[in-house]
Amino acid sequence: MGRLFGTDGARGVANSEISCELAMQIGKAVAMVLTDHERRPKVLIGTDTRISKDMLASALAAGLCSVGADVMTLGVVPTPAVAHLVRSYGYDAAVMISASHNPCEYNGLKIFKSDGYKLPDAVEDEIESIILDEVETPPVKLGGDVGSVRVCENTVHDYIEYLKSTVDCDFSGMEIALDCANGSASVSAEKLFTDLGAKVHILSASPDGVNINANCGSTHMENLQQYVKAHRLTAGFAFDGDADRMLAVDENGEVVDGDKIIAICAQQMKAEGRLKGNTAVVTVMTNMGFYKFCGEHGIDYTATKVGDRYVLEEMLKQGYSIGGEQSGHVIFLDYATTGDGQLTALQVLSVMKKTGKPLSELAALMTVYPQTMINVHVSKMGKARFNDDADIADAIRQAEKQLGDTGRVLVRVSGTEPLVRVMLEGENKAQIETLAREIAEVVKEKLI
Repeated sequence: MGRLFGTDGARGVANSEISCELAMQIGKAVAMVLTDHERRPKVLIGTDTRISKDMLASALAAGLCSVGADVMTLGVVPTPAVAHLVRSYGYDAAVMISASHNPCEYNGLKIFKSDGYKLPDAVEDEIESIILDEVETPPVKLGGDVGSVRVCENTVHDYIEYLKSTVDCDFSGMEIALDCANGSASVSAEKLFTDLGAKVHILSASPDGVNINANCGSTHMENLQQYVKAHRLTAGFAFDGDADRMLAVDENGEVVDGDKIIAICAQQMKAEGRLKGNTAVVTVMTNMGFYKFCGEHGIDYTATKVGDRYVLEEMLKQGYSIGGEQSGHVIFLDYATTGDGQLTALQVLSVMKKTGKPLSELAALMTVYPQTMINVHVSKMGKARFNDDADIADAIRQAEKQLGDTGRVLVRVSGTEPLVRVMLEGENKAQIETLAREIAEVVKEKLI
């Protein structure tokens, strides 16, 4: 992990860890590293709805313009819209200002190359070196060489039209709820799904700058579950703050997580001859039930480290067409270069429409093994010591010994937050919860 960039860009408390000064420096470095210096470079900027968006977007744009880049602002848009439009509009780079599923006080910068993909580690290291080590000095442009800023008027329309082109059926007869997390999906979800024929109920689509992800969206599913069940809807879909992930709710109000979504879509893609390499890419956090599903349905899988960037790297390397995470970050590489919550919801609805099956029946194809997760808050120094602590390693070994081949243990450092995540999975829920607490106590004792 880099000094500025984690597994999903630079992220922290806005106006503190992610300051205006840092945003300006990143703007200068991005223009140096990612743009075509033989012509006037062009960079897109998009944001989610959190209150610090304008402050950081202005600072970022100032940094870009100061080294001669022209900026086009997209306004509030989903992260995957930025990834799509940088390619569609022919820009050199793009930056999304968002902290995804985190509360409003956080913000961050996700950077995309001209091809719509997030930055590889080597490019992030180059940007970090310019900012932190001053290995290069950004040029100072004067007069007519200073960059300009303009506003894009068609952003949301262009993105919605593209998403509509990814499905070959309409959703007439379906009545769904959409929880927009008071975030980026608020600008696009209602029109997108209505245009495709669904009757839509909109929840949490009144952003005020501070209510993004607040008791709503994919990290707080309770309201959507109750709403879908109470109104007897076909299904519900919850997005996170920047709409790059989605979790679903079936007609009975039960959550359908990313593992099940990948299973549902992979099975349909296999039936239609679209599952490239006959393989789905998941992470080490994926439920054991997914592996059993793959075996029963003749689908191969490969598991990567946690983080959508690692899923994407494996998909690109091997040419696979679907991959993702339990959290609902699903990548359909035939259509997108990053996870897209609304695109994922479209694909799930398409499977429902084509098969005529309710979401509960589709989700039942995968049995979920009991899984428990404890997030332990640790210090920055503790986070750095995690891999070298012998007592933590011993606690993990003891738990693995008790579980044998009936479960598994995964303890890892979060790539974006000051946390160590303790995850256990197995046949006996009480046993894994006890073992998880024991490991978490050791982590807390040694790393706080």
